[in-house]
Parts: sequence; structure tokens; C-alpha cells
Amino acid sequence: MRHRGEKYKWFVGSAAAIAVSLVLSNCAQPASKTAAVSKDAAAPSSRAALVEPDGGAPKHLRILTSEQYLNTLAYVFGDDIRLQTDFAPLPRADGLLASGAALAGFTGGQIEQYYRTGTAAAGLAMDARRREFLINCKPADARAADRACATKFLGVVGRILYRGRLTDALLTDSVNKASEAADRLKDFYAGLSSALEGMLASPAVLFVAETSEPDPAQPGRERLDAYSVASRLSLLLWNSVPDDALLRAGESGELMTDKGRAAAVDRMLASPRLEAGVRAFFDDMLGFDQFATLAKDSIIYQSFSAVTAQDAREQTLRTIVDQLLVKKRDYRDLYTTRETFLSPALGAIYGVKASGWTPYTSPKDSPRAGLLTQVSFLALHSHAGRSSPTLRGKALRELLMCQPVPPPPANVDFSALENPDPNIKTQRARLEIHRTNPVCAGCHKITDPIGLALEHFDGAGQYRETERGAPIDASGSLDNQQFADAAELGASLRNMPALTSCLVKRVYGYATGGPTAPVDQAVLAYFDNVFARQGYRLPDLLRSIALSKSFVTVRDVPAPSRTASLSAP
Repeated sequence: MRHRGEKYKWFVGSAAAIAVSLVLSNCAQPASKTAAVSKDAAAPSSRAALVEPDGGAPKHLRILTSEQYLNTLAYVFGDDIRLQTDFAPLPRADGLLASGAALAGFTGGQIEQYYRTGTAAAGLAMDARRREFLINCKPADARAADRACATKFLGVVGRILYRGRLTDALLTDSVNKASEAADRLKDFYAGLSSALEGMLASPAVLFVAETSEPDPAQPGRERLDAYSVASRLSLLLWNSVPDDALLRAGESGELMTDKGRAAAVDRMLASPRLEAGVRAFFDDMLGFDQFATLAKDSIIYQSFSAVTAQDAREQTLRTIVDQLLVKKRDYRDLYTTRETFLSPALGAIYGVKASGWTPYTSPKDSPRAGLLTQVSFLALHSHAGRSSPTLRGKALRELLMCQPVPPPPANVDFSALENPDPNIKTQRARLEIHRTNPVCAGCHKITDPIGLALEHFDGAGQYRETERGAPIDASGSLDNQQFADAAELGASLRNMPALTSCLVKRVYGYATGGPTAPVDQAVLAYFDNVFARQGYRLPDLLRSIALSKSFVTVRDVPAPSRTASLSAP
């Protein structure tokens, strides 16, 4: 049996070799030139029959996100196996960390984190308390190897971990490792733990490598194979690995038929695991990974703590699940709803007493309505000691409307904005300096008027009427729609076509495992129209994308001119 250092070096070498080979055969590279698709041509009228245009997505090689990896461990070994580990952040691409996972590069530090987590999980899985319900057989002698029992157990577990791609050779290798370790350590379960450790650190487990086959329905084109379809579905809807039923549907060929895929998707949408998938998507889309580094000045904002930040994230995710999954509301209503949930820590910010997590509906005359007035958005897009209309407006544009805001010029002078002049009391007055500066005006004109609508809420999300004794003016406009305050801003945003088209773009990229490209414009316009006809219901959008031709059809892309560099110790 390899000792730890040898196994780690083996993993690094295997990961690099597999990643390089998959980059050459599968890695998605956007075409350098794409045919222009006019918006009018791409979007059918509301009265016309909707016909899905030719589309498809590249095959991707992506690493499991940390949450997907931890969800896999919980699904295979039990919900009580919850490991706290700090995985290195993934790059954000096309607005999503999940799309950033579709990269070939990885670092030695990332490898070590996954390796340590897998080792810890393997040890916990073989704990004496879990053996009875985890292992589906009994060894003849608990102090020695038992190949038959090891094969039975590792075959079942490995099939899920490898997402159906557990070959006879891989299984035999794992059983050999288990037997070798059991004989050396005089412990059958220690042998299984060693074999599991190897599986959990296997590049074939950590990397989702999509493969394809000829498409019988579209001669000359490729489609994803059954295992790749199963993985795409499970990562989209459950943020985890396929279950046994989904793998069996793939192995039988049922998943590759329209009827079979519809049955599988409907089953998955009805599963309680859908909530985990929806939470993961919105956590990613809303940039909630930034909560890991969120900090507030404890002197200025005494009611804001680490618990407040944690609960603010949870409040928004609970609101989304309740509105979109439980009540099946219109997606746009998230930005006007007064229904939410409060915890004791949030109650201190909202000025409402709460015992545990409590459903809460703000009064009709309350300034709080919709996600924009929740602490998660307000605090996350502010500075440590003050609010920021610019950051809030930028977040609204980029996260919710998919409208990138250019970064500030390198030579911009912030001293005027930070002017301690006591006569400049409000953010509106200070930001006027930027809006009158030609170097800054272009960007600030698209961020500040909407960010200023949220100035009744300070950097911690607490309501206020004045700033430094001066009354706050929260009026403004969003793309020529006038509003008087934050609630009216939410209503204006609700009616913006960019709000729903942005969600469609993000869901499609998330579903297909990588960034969208200009060539996807016609397909995205099609789903925009489908989403509208469905009443902007999220489950219907998920179903439409999962059952579409584009979800499984492989789009041809030029071969990469060079491979991505792989960093390993």
C-alpha cells in the first residue's frame, strides 16, 4: 500500500494526465468568430408558435465545486457527515462560479484540500457507529481482508461516486487496495477506509468530464452520452451526483429518449433535493460567496455580527425557496414581495422581535419590499463603515440584469468623494462630484441613480430617515422609469425585460456547465419567450432547459490552440 506522500504524488500525476487528455478532447473553447443573430430574428412574437432553434453547448471538463463535493459525501455516507473545510475559491466566469469550474487548471493547494477532505470523510464513513447501515455485507473476519464483501460495498459506493463510470478495472484496483491495507493493518474496515480515500481523491471523481456520441436524431452531430446527461441533470437540479435511479435510466437507454428524460426530470423536480439545487444556483448567482469575507465596523454597526451576516444569507435563500418552489410564484415577484423570514439576529436590524426563524410580512407602508431591501443585498454591497450607492447600483446591474459595469479608471481621484467637508452630508451630494466629472460620469450615471434609492438603509441594512442630520432623497430612475423610493425601485426592476432574460442566461449557463457565448443568443431568446409564456415560474424554466435539445446537443468548437497550464507541486 502506498504511504500518504506516495498516494498524494500519484493523485497529482493522475489528475494532471487526465486533465490534459480531457482538455485536448473535450474542453470548451468559445469560437473566435460567431455569426451575428439579430434580436428581432432571434425572438419569436408572443403569438407565434415557439420552435427551439438549433443550438447546443460544448462538452466541458469541470471540477466539482466544494459544495457539490460535500453534498456528494453527505448523499453517499449520510447527512451527518458534514465537514468544515475552506476550499480555495473558484474563478467567476460569465457571472457564475459554477461556470468558472469549467477550467482545466488547478493548483496543488486545491488538490491538497480535496485530498484532506476525502481522507477525513473516508475515516468517518468507516466509524463503528456508521458501519451497520453503510456497509451492505459482513466480513468473514473483521481483522482480515474479505474481497467478496469489499467488492460488494465498493461496487455500490463507487458507482455513485464515479457517476456511473466505475469500470471493472477501477473496482478491482480499489478492492486490491482495501485488501492490502486490511492485511497490513489487521482491520477489514481500515482497509475499506483506505480504498475509499483513494476513490474520493480520484480525478475521475473530482472532475466531471463530459463525453459524447453520435446523435441518431441529428445525423452528423454529437450528443452527450447517458452518463454525461445524468451528471448535468443532477448538478443542475440537485447540486450533487446522480442517484441510482437516474444512473439506471441512463444505463437502460431510457434517459436518452424524450419520454424517459421527461420522466426523470419530473421525478427530480418533485424531489426534496431540488431545494438544495435551487439554493446553490441563487447563492452563486447573487455572489453570496462574498459573505466569507464580509466585515462591518463594530463601532458604527453594533447590531451587526457574524451571525447577522450568516442569517442574512439564509433569509434571502429561504425567501427564494418559499416564493419560487413552495408557492410557485412569478420570479419577478421576488423584487416586490413583502413576505420573508426573520431570525433573532436579523430582528435587531429590522426592528422586529423574532424567536427562531419566523415567517414575517412587512406592512404595506414599510420601506422594505423585495430582495433589494433585505440585509443580504444591502450589507454585502456596502463598505465596512458606510453605505455605497455605487456598489449597490453596480450589483443590481451586473447580478440581476447581466449588464457589466466597467471598472473605474486607474487614475480616478477618490479624495473628493471622501471629502470630510461637514457641509457635504449625504451620499447623493458626495456622488454628485463623480457624476460631474467626465472621467467618472459614464459609469456613475448607470449605477448611482438606482443605488441612491436604497440610501434609506445604511451599510448594515438598518433603516434611517436622515444621514448626518440631513434628510435622504431616495428618488431616481431606472432606464427612464422614475421611482420615489426603494419599494418603487423594486417595482420598476420587476418590469424590466433584462431581469428575466438575465435569469435565463444564468440558468442556461449553469445547466450546461460553462459560460454562454454569442452563438447562444437565439437559444437564449427562445427560452426568454418560453419563460414568459410559463408565467416566469422557475420550476418550469428548469424543466424546459433540461428537456431541450440544446441541453444534450454538443456544439462544435474550434480545437484549443494551446492547453491550459496545470499547476502541481
